[in-house]
Amino acid sequence: MTTLPPIAKTAAARAEQATKVYGSGDTEVRALDDVTVDFERGRFTAIMGPSGSGKSTLMHCVAGLDSLTSGRVFIGDTDLSQLNDKALTQVRRDKIGFVFQSFNLIPTLDALENITLPLDLAGRKPEAGWVDEVVATVGLADRLRHRPSELSGGQQQRVAVARALAAKPAIIFADEPTGNLDSRAGAEILTFMQHAVTELGQTIVMVTHDPGAAAYASRIVFLVDGRIVTELHEPNAEQVLDQMKALGDA
Repeated sequence: MTTLPPIAKTAAARAEQATKVYGSGDTEVRALDDVTVDFERGRFTAIMGPSGSGKSTLMHCVAGLDSLTSGRVFIGDTDLSQLNDKALTQVRRDKIGFVFQSFNLIPTLDALENITLPLDLAGRKPEAGWVDEVVATVGLADRLRHRPSELSGGQQQRVAVARALAAKPAIIFADEPTGNLDSRAGAEILTFMQHAVTELGQTIVMVTHDPGAAAYASRIVFLVDGRIVTELHEPNAEQVLDQMKALGDA
């Protein structure tokens, strides 16, 4: 039996020998192939790779939205593979925040109600001052009583990021969070997310295909054919683009 490495003390999330297979026989697709990776606390990490590289699959499995064929995933020291559906739902609610490309706001609720919704559903009161700090960071104090239809796309995504922060999760997963935004609004969201990490101590893992967006992260993990092939640390957009071109040529 293979001995797995110990969980890094600084990891907010970790995948160990993660493998995800779809189909079988001639139709088998190995979306993840023996991936081991840590996502450190208090860090902004981006996941990149060509189309079909497994980047979204990795994020979905680490976030508990999909299950592995083999291997293990941890949020902190909690092994998700050992949880039943009810316990897994509780972990996702209490320890994980999500930001999606489509915002996913409730149209009948105003901005503040959308931000506090996860806490309300969990029957939890916000940590003293935390939601106020998040709301101040969002910079939409004068728009909090507006419904999503009365907000721009960039403002809606700010609300979505603030909602993910409000419950003070152990980690936030963002799937192409600027995909539906123009470049200016996208830059505002990425700066906000960067600030949430550096100033609020949050941990964010983001899937993106955009080198400019990825450059806001302090670490980028690159996947090809379901395997991690390289990393960049403190990169600029040009370095990210060069790396993506190199992977495409390879």
